[in-house]
Amino acid sequence: MFAVYATGFSTDDPLAGLGLGERPEPEVPDGWTTVTVKASAINHHDVWSLRGVGLREEALPMILGCDAAGLDEDGNEVLVHAVISTPGWKGDETLDPKRSLLSERHQGTFAEKVAVPRHNVVPKPEGMSFAEAACLPTAWLTAYRMLFTQSGLNPGDSVLVQGAGGGVATALISLARAAGFRVYATSRDEEKRKRALEIGAHEVVETGERLPSRVDAVMETVGGATWSHSIKSMRPGGTLVVCGATSGDASPAELTRIFFQQMRVHGSTMGTRDELHRLAQFMDVTGVRPLIDRELPMAEAAKGLQAVADGDVFGKIVLTL
Repeated sequence: MFAVYATGFSTDDPLAGLGLGERPEPEVPDGWTTVTVKASAINHHDVWSLRGVGLREEALPMILGCDAAGLDEDGNEVLVHAVISTPGWKGDETLDPKRSLLSERHQGTFAEKVAVPRHNVVPKPEGMSFAEAACLPTAWLTAYRMLFTQSGLNPGDSVLVQGAGGGVATALISLARAAGFRVYATSRDEEKRKRALEIGAHEVVETGERLPSRVDAVMETVGGATWSHSIKSMRPGGTLVVCGATSGDASPAELTRIFFQQMRVHGSTMGTRDELHRLAQFMDVTGVRPLIDRELPMAEAAKGLQAVADGDVFGKIVLTL
């Protein structure tokens, strides 16, 4: 079957280790099933994998990709939940210390077929295209958990989304607006600030610029470059939810301000299968749809991966078969 996979690692030129071509069809252990992939979305995780982060050399060649929408063995339209917990794990899959994502220990979704545990298959929302649905399992699920599980926000509260443009940030803006939050966003890029307003932000400022008022919560996906601004933008008692640090770890951590103003800092990663199901229902009810930057044939995956590595994206890049 055709697949897009990692053959090696390079910090400076991650695409140097990219392979495209025929790979064996997936092995299917007991309790697992296969999904015929119709669409898959690119994540920063895929670029980090090509840099050797979270992927061991002995696992190569490894098919990339965490997200997929397609058909199960009975022809039903489904989503794939990418978090693979250990056998017998009960409860929140993201708390399993031995969990992994597809494309780390198990072959990923940039292929004609992918094998996953049977309980990792979730019905695709009706009325949503395969390309749209493929955006949900990583970026949109991460955003959903940040907003609705970790933040403590209530309708009418205010939230700041740092770094408008990426897949998680655009999902946060759209979901937050649909949920009735007052949404602020930041970006260094003027065009991305304009587009953030178009998808639901009430107000957008340049990165680091002071907000009109302090917010109840901040959604932090950037890390060191925006951390201090995030802390200073929160009201006393506010919550900062952090799901990533694409610009590096935060230094200094602003600890004095955090403890004196009794702020909460809450880590968040991915989401559970039940949260993915609830996200799909939420989008079905509200009519919210993922913002797709562009669709590419899977054979042109290198173009999409380079765009993500360069930050030349607003929304999600989707690979189709």
